[in-house]
Amino acid sequence: MIRTTAINCLQTEAKALLDLIPFIDESFDRAVQLILACKGKVLVTGVGKSGHIATKLAATLASTGTPAFFLNPLDAFHGDLGMLQPSDVLIAISYSGNTEELLRFIPLLKEHHIPVIALTGRPDSLLARYSDAVLRVSVEKEADPLNLAPTSSTTAALAMGDALACALMEARHFQPIDFAERHPGGDLGRRLLTRVSDMMVSSDLPLLAPDCPMGEAIEVVTNGKLGLGIIVSEGKLLGLITDGDVRRAMQSLKEAFFLTPVSAIMTANPKTIRSSARIVDAGEEMNHYSIHSLIVLDEQDRVVGVIDSFSCLPGTRFYH
Repeated sequence: MIRTTAINCLQTEAKALLDLIPFIDESFDRAVQLILACKGKVLVTGVGKSGHIATKLAATLASTGTPAFFLNPLDAFHGDLGMLQPSDVLIAISYSGNTEELLRFIPLLKEHHIPVIALTGRPDSLLARYSDAVLRVSVEKEADPLNLAPTSSTTAALAMGDALACALMEARHFQPIDFAERHPGGDLGRRLLTRVSDMMVSSDLPLLAPDCPMGEAIEVVTNGKLGLGIIVSEGKLLGLITDGDVRRAMQSLKEAFFLTPVSAIMTANPKTIRSSARIVDAGEEMNHYSIHSLIVLDEQDRVVGVIDSFSCLPGTRFYH
């Protein structure tokens, strides 16, 4: 019986969400246009459970390109209405559309020509009549066994708010980098905003002159602990040798190996990346060419570091 009740709850709420699809209509389009045209901020308000939905919607909008804040309707009567300006938009959430706390101050907003978007289950309510656009979230019934607790209705309101946020993201051409800028503490933010210069190894680089004999180059490559040597001339990159290049050269050159200059076995024109590039771009470059390291150049094409694939993995530490 317990499992059956839980399954019925999910089925009822799932149906309530699908039933919202016909409500994505001209009024929904109008709500999107009102917010896109907003030169100020979006205030989202609601009482009780609707207040929790309003808080979540404000947070979702703010993180997806629409400046938004939650307005406690009780505080609105004690000075917080002062945060609203004619350039703002208000989203009012009330399933009944007759919540007294909302109806008391919304007429004041209309006097100042502040657009109101209602998110309600009653399109014939007073709130809907006061509003410039109505997002309808009517449900057939609540999902609890008594058909009393806000369950299907709050789920519908939450989903309609998400639909509004998603539509605004599409209209604004919101991109992953935009999301990362608003979430710098998360892994996505780290990967999209961190630059190669933040993660590269830049000290004690294994730099080699092109005429350096391999006998000396081995020591430089070993001490560098990067598994490679960078061949430069007057600060400009000429080539690269790796541990594998060294082993293969030892096998093929025999006794001549130790006196052979590194220029004879180096890979010319190795893959590089700018120090100003994003760390995620470095990772994609290494994956594309199936390599483990990139030589880092500054804007003057001088070698300034090395970035490896380990540095591009989520959760790795910054090099200093």
